[in-house]
Amino acid sequence: MAADLVGRKVDVIAAFGPPLARAAKEATSTIPIVFEVGNDAVEAGLVTSLCPTCGNATGLSVLFTQLTPKLLEIVSEIVPQLRIVGLLVNPNSPTAEPTIREAQEAARAKRVQLAVLRASTEGEIDAAFANLIDLRADAVIVGADPFLGNQRMQLIAQAALRRDSAIYFSDGFTALGGLISYDQPSDRLSAHGRVHRQKF
Repeated sequence: MAADLVGRKVDVIAAFGPPLARAAKEATSTIPIVFEVGNDAVEAGLVTSLCPTCGNATGLSVLFTQLTPKLLEIVSEIVPQLRIVGLLVNPNSPTAEPTIREAQEAARAKRVQLAVLRASTEGEIDAAFANLIDLRADAVIVGADPFLGNQRMQLIAQAALRRDSAIYFSDGFTALGGLISYDQPSDRLSAHGRVHRQKF
């Protein structure tokens, strides 16, 4: 798709998410690219530095991976005696491994057990939530990822079906009935039907 856009000689390419931004970057070094990613754009090779006029790519890097410890902190406050927490990530996402590392470090500090669950298809999401029962997890954190964001309704339904305390990375989940979310770019903690603006 990126090559097709380059062939059409578009004026600019907008890319949302690391895989799309990388595909655009690999397809052209001349057409301007504007991206939004949830990982470090320099580390991912999308830009060489934070210089705004260097290269043909620029954009917003939200650094969702750094959000994971905050999600664990919040869920530990709403779930008394938290012992085991599941972390759902998309293994195909470049943010998966950094998210897992951040979560493991935060879990050690909180003295809770972290169970990493991986899902990149609808069927794998269902299996991951079924696995939470076997693991006796007290809560689940949904890692930030475009694919998981697109599966909001399925994730919310699975959490409700199994009565899991789930925390999400975007208030788009709570708007649809999810329990709680923390939206880092705007410092918003959202509970189902409510939004609380606060600085952490």
